[in-house]
Amino acid sequence: MTAVCQFLKPTVAEQCNELNVLLTLFTGNWLLVLSIVFTVHMAHGCPQKCLCHMASKTADCKNRGFTEIPAHLPPETQILLLQNNRIWRINQNAFTRTPLLKILDLSNNSLSSFAPGALQKLRYLQVLNLTRNLIHYIENKTFSFLPHLKELDLSSNSIVRLPETFGNSTGNITLLSVKHNKLQKMERVLLESLPNLKVVLFKDNPWLCNCNVFGLKLWLESFLYRGGISDGIICATPGIRKGKDLLKVPYELFGACPLTTAHTHLATTHHHSFEHRSSLKHSHHNEHGENSRLSCEPKPKPRPVNLRHAIATVVITGVVCGIVCLMMLAAAVYGCAYAAITAKYHKEHLAPARQHGTPEEKEPFDSSLA
Repeated sequence: MTAVCQFLKPTVAEQCNELNVLLTLFTGNWLLVLSIVFTVHMAHGCPQKCLCHMASKTADCKNRGFTEIPAHLPPETQILLLQNNRIWRINQNAFTRTPLLKILDLSNNSLSSFAPGALQKLRYLQVLNLTRNLIHYIENKTFSFLPHLKELDLSSNSIVRLPETFGNSTGNITLLSVKHNKLQKMERVLLESLPNLKVVLFKDNPWLCNCNVFGLKLWLESFLYRGGISDGIICATPGIRKGKDLLKVPYELFGACPLTTAHTHLATTHHHSFEHRSSLKHSHHNEHGENSRLSCEPKPKPRPVNLRHAIATVVITGVVCGIVCLMMLAAAVYGCAYAAITAKYHKEHLAPARQHGTPEEKEPFDSSLA
């Protein structure tokens, strides 16, 4: 621009130079403004493809084609939406900059596993959504150090195995969903490690209803008895039980299960009444003899309706027996009274008549007998 002004007339060249100075200042200011905007953007740390809402402390990064957790997220973020991406792994330091996260949605991605300790920085996490991924198994203590976790959704994956524990400090989970997976069994000890569980969803898994799910059946009955909510377990195999509700499979079919299962059951059903357990063991003993105690012990607490029927039967039987006893007692009293009266009558009237032998004295007695 300066070179062009040199070839103009002096008056025009002077104006040209002034314009050049103004243009230079204008361009410099814009560069400064852009630099400030970029600096502010980096300070807040919102990734380029995401939308960060400071008021709701939400980072919306869904449908952006991410293959890993985006960097430079605002440290005050509490809700992170990452659904519908192509994330296939979570690095160990993925959430170092966002320790205040409460809700993490990773649904509909390509996750197959977690790096050890990948989630341990999220001590305030309450909701974790991992639906519609490619997860095949969950390692022991994968969700350790999540003391505030309340909802864990693992549905619509390809999970074939769950661990015996999700990790330390996961006892506050109230909702667990494992529906639409490939589970054939589930360890009872895992469910017992979640004492605050209120809702558990099992449906659409190929459950194998043999001794491996016996403990799960016992736990589920106890869970529902305490007011828990579940969609139930439908057997897929063996063929004779296919399509049946696990809760409706008779306990007699689990008679060959290992004794340790029965001991586990007894340890968790201590709240059942002693009288009811005694009646179950006595009836089973009469059917199978001296060695039936062991096979009887896995018996669960029957449903309340059966218990009411048993109590009603006992009460009715007792009433009937009482009435029969009273009738027999009344008959005995009546017989004794009749015998005493008859004996007294014979003593007072029949003996004098025999002594005198006159027809006139016998006639009242004969009349009275008539």
